[in-house]
Amino acid sequence: MREPGRATITPGRSWDGLVAGFRWPRPRRFNIAEACCDVWARAEPDRLALRYLRADGGTRDWSFAELSRASKRLANAFAGHGIGRGDRVALLLPQTPEALLTHLAAYRLGAVVVPLFALFGEDGLTFRLADSGAKALVTDAAGLPKILAIRGRLPDLARIFCIDAREPGVEGFWQELGRAADRCPTVPSGPEDPAFISYTSGTTGQPKGALHGHRVLIGHLPGIELAHEYLGQKGDFLWTPADWAWMGGLTNVLLPGLWFGVPVLAHRMAKFDPERAAALIGEQGVRNAFLPPTALKLMRQAGVERVRGLRSLASAGEALGSALLDWGRGVFGLNINEFYGQTECNAVLANCARLMAVRPGSAGRAVPGHRVAILGPEGDVLKPGQPGEIAVRRPDPVMFLNYWNDPERTAEKFAGAWMRTGDEAVMDEEGYVHFRARNDDVITSSGYRIGPGEIEECLAGHADVAMAAVVGVPDPIRTEAVKAYVVLRPGAVQEGLAGALTARVAARISPHLAPRSVVFVDALPMTATGKIQRRELRLRG
Repeated sequence: MREPGRATITPGRSWDGLVAGFRWPRPRRFNIAEACCDVWARAEPDRLALRYLRADGGTRDWSFAELSRASKRLANAFAGHGIGRGDRVALLLPQTPEALLTHLAAYRLGAVVVPLFALFGEDGLTFRLADSGAKALVTDAAGLPKILAIRGRLPDLARIFCIDAREPGVEGFWQELGRAADRCPTVPSGPEDPAFISYTSGTTGQPKGALHGHRVLIGHLPGIELAHEYLGQKGDFLWTPADWAWMGGLTNVLLPGLWFGVPVLAHRMAKFDPERAAALIGEQGVRNAFLPPTALKLMRQAGVERVRGLRSLASAGEALGSALLDWGRGVFGLNINEFYGQTECNAVLANCARLMAVRPGSAGRAVPGHRVAILGPEGDVLKPGQPGEIAVRRPDPVMFLNYWNDPERTAEKFAGAWMRTGDEAVMDEEGYVHFRARNDDVITSSGYRIGPGEIEECLAGHADVAMAAVVGVPDPIRTEAVKAYVVLRPGAVQEGLAGALTARVAARISPHLAPRSVVFVDALPMTATGKIQRRELRLRG
């Protein structure tokens, strides 16, 4: 176990130097609750770990010692209800202290957390709870009615805990915690032992449950540390609007922040408010933020002009493009560091403006410790400049253990030692990876394979465009034609704009990439994680 605050990256080295000198720690025992909470609780018990900003504007600060005691009480309460090693504990809460306590308590027992997005409907919840075989669930008054409505379809769900409402057959979270002892030994977990199941938000078929081991935290540390310009500096304070139910909130912010001893701001934001987000950063003294691309685009669309106080700003999920990067430099006064990963294998590519030039359209280079390549259709490693599929070589601590109860789809994810991501990209001579598209988003037109990202970036660079999405639609001559869906800024005039946007793409990129049609819409369909659902747009025709 490393000492508290010990960095994984050595400042002062070049990127190549970091890669050459990096070695993964290989602990025999590793538990996320111990690593993120108890180490600090012993060393600096009063150190701030979490600040909860309530809806009424009040705050409640939690020290590491307080988190340690409360999560041990909760672990004992869970154990009293028969929850133990290997049992799945579902979590249907937004960013709250109770959500973090549930994670820590479950890890102490060797149980497996199943984070669930608070806005899931009954069908989405039923599938995930049934598929995971969750034995217990923690929720609030907002989520409880949905759970009670489907409880009869979930024979494995033996216990429901609610943080702020009482119903027959439902345990009071704080009441149970208050009756339990505050001493609880942490099970002797190993890095490979299961920690949580993160369900993918795939656009086709049922979601897949990516099972991650405790080592996933270790695997995230170098990428997150670099994306935040050596996270762990004095005064650092982390926040993200991304829900902790997703990897973006849980493993890009919450758990790494606690590992580095950086306090995390918890604030439930039912719907992202760009102006409120900008104000919150200043009011709370946030120094480090993870803002997904959609959040940044909404802030730009809302006319946010100046946000100061951040030391680092990271983003991931979709390529930002030069227009958004330029806007970010003006508004935030710093470079936005893009990084890349997916539910199964996160934070494997990153930028760090302090160490390297940030190149628009690139998610950066392979983070020290991770081996990333571009593969061809037959699984061969391609040369620089050749388009192919991003792949990550195993073993890798950040990589998922398997898909829950799905060995067939687990096997399909790999080509020998390489985990395929399904994302098309090009790696240049210096190792920068330039994302092009999801494999199923690639447009085949007149023999060309066209990625939507480049066209979308060009369209979004127009002064009247807030967001854009590009898809391929059936065409009897070209196989597919390029079609653009565009959200305009307030006050923009549509007349003549479709032709101007088509001409812009033809002139700035290439005529063969120019949209054959442009449709103006009020909003684009998004996944719960803020990614554009191009499949839904394709179905519109």
